[in-house]
Amino acid sequence: PMFSLLSSALAFAPAGPAPMRGSSIVMGAKSPSLPFLEAPKALDGKMAGDVGFDPLGLAERAGPQGLTWLREAELKHSRVAMLAVAGYLFTDLGIHFPGASYAGLSSLNAHDAMVESGNMKVLLMVVGVLELIGGLALYEQYEGSGRPAGDYFFDPLGYAADKDIEDLKLKEIKNGRLAMIAFSGIVTQAALTGKGIPYF
Repeated sequence: PMFSLLSSALAFAPAGPAPMRGSSIVMGAKSPSLPFLEAPKALDGKMAGDVGFDPLGLAERAGPQGLTWLREAELKHSRVAMLAVAGYLFTDLGIHFPGASYAGLSSLNAHDAMVESGNMKVLLMVVGVLELIGGLALYEQYEGSGRPAGDYFFDPLGYAADKDIEDLKLKEIKNGRLAMIAFSGIVTQAALTGKGIPYF
């Protein structure tokens, strides 16, 4: 009786995995930054700071020319964010342009004060000219000029001649990414607390 109970119970047990004959599972390389996802095909590690992070697949959808445009945008935002973090901190430390209209301004209220005084119009014109020049360079790059993303041939300190230029590019993009996050955090903390450095 005991063997009959055991044999009937085994009849309902799930079968083990069937042996695989003549088939193999082909898995793509995993992303270094997200090891549970496949590495993006469009990101081959040649660009500075490329660690295979593209969970939305933007690089592949953009294509080779679009990928250059995305890198150009990332570099531009990185450079502006690095300047913005420094400017925000310097202003809150009390370092201002000379003149009574700049005295006593905090970084948080400086924008509104500059709009009211009309100084933002001058800044808008300067930025407009720079964006026009950048847009022309980007158009030529899109047409196949071979200009690397973010290279505006502006190198007064001669860093481009450095033999470790790839290391410098990696440092720039890493610091720029950090600055984009840092600026968001600084402004948010300053707005929430209404206080200057250290913003709590």
